[in-house]
Amino acid sequence: MLLRRSLAVSCAVQRRTLSTDAKKLNKYSTILTENKSHGAAQAMLYATGLKEEDITKPQVGIASVWWEGNPCNMHLLDLAQEIKTGVQDAGLVGYRFNTIGVSDGIA
Repeated sequence: MLLRRSLAVSCAVQRRTLSTDAKKLNKYSTILTENKSHGAAQAMLYATGLKEEDITKPQVGIASVWWEGNPCNMHLLDLAQEIKTGVQDAGLVGYRFNTIGVSDGIA
């Protein structure tokens, strides 16, 4: 009986936490950005240029498939920068990352 009551309380607390966190855009990154015991991770983020007021903002990954060897997608790095600017204007932190660019004309 005690175990069942304990599980019920645990599940209720978990549901309450999840429903509260569901409204946060950065519910996962706050594990690293708001907990001072993760100082090394925060130091890495500060080294990317984040300021103190940016560290708790939601972070957005911006994928880009730009490649200078393909005229079809060589402009996508510039487009990714425009997206990053828009993300920042919305009060978020944007990080660009690349993935493989493919060319049908070469492949």
